[in-house]
Amino acid sequence: MTTLGHIVYYVRDLETSLKFYHEVVGLDVRGRIFNNQAAILTGGSTHHELLLIEVGEAEGPLHGRRVGLYHAGWKIGDSIDDLKKLYKKLLELGYTPDGVSDHTISQSIYLRDPDGNEVELYVDDPDYDWKNDSRWLDAPVKPLDLS
Repeated sequence: MTTLGHIVYYVRDLETSLKFYHEVVGLDVRGRIFNNQAAILTGGSTHHELLLIEVGEAEGPLHGRRVGLYHAGWKIGDSIDDLKKLYKKLLELGYTPDGVSDHTISQSIYLRDPDGNEVELYVDDPDYDWKNDSRWLDAPVKPLDLS
């Protein structure tokens, strides 16, 4: 078995990114390293799921058709109610989602972090048996109402 252990991002401003990944994604700062120029964050699944390294002003991530990372997906709860609560919180905090989608096996909110990296915040559909039912692979992405 292989498990994705962590993601590392270079960021312009460490404090701004820490605020986003704590307030929005729900990660906690585990510690600071590299003379306080980097921080490791965890959601509790491992020693760190995310490492942020401050590099100052730099060109942001590429968008559109390109090779490289598209987005990172973070499971934020276990029910559609958890996603609705987060959606409301995002709006209250002034974050504007790029979109919301129903993927049959999961429901998602998409938005950008302070450096322009796309982030997916999602919950799995607890009633969908993805291990034994692969019809979701051919299912269209559907609109999702989180109001």
